[in-house]
Amino acid sequence: MEQKKETLRPLAPAVKTVWRIKLGLSWLLLLSGTTAFEIIAYVGGHDSWLPRGSTPLLALVIGSAVTVLLPNLRYRFWRFDLRPEELYLERGIFNRVRTIVPLRRIQHLDVSQDIIEREFDLGKLIVHTAGSRSSEVVLPGLLYNEAQALRDELRHYVLEDVV
Repeated sequence: MEQKKETLRPLAPAVKTVWRIKLGLSWLLLLSGTTAFEIIAYVGGHDSWLPRGSTPLLALVIGSAVTVLLPNLRYRFWRFDLRPEELYLERGIFNRVRTIVPLRRIQHLDVSQDIIEREFDLGKLIVHTAGSRSSEVVLPGLLYNEAQALRDELRHYVLEDVV
């Protein structure tokens, strides 16, 4: 008997750009640190096993590759679905994580945007659940209106379950 393959919803494609910007800023900070290290080593006359100036160059090359490739991989493996009894999340490039959030365990919901996500009209849904272990589940990369609609739909299920 053939089993129907379930369809999970992807995140908004713009999240790849947001992730690239955030990764790029992180690598820029690391690049600044390696450049400062090189300058201090040069002024102090310290020798290194690497040629002078190669540490920032190496950070630039690795950072550029990671900034370009990683968001595509993250996006490819991030999926979610709202089911009648649960919110199902699936993510992970090397280590696949499948999270099931029972709707009856939800305590409260938040929709959040940082300054970069706001520019791309994206948001994240933050689901707070009962219990102490992994009591916060984050669903990133949703269009802001979709995140609000999902929050309202989850709130509807939560309120229905309580009554």
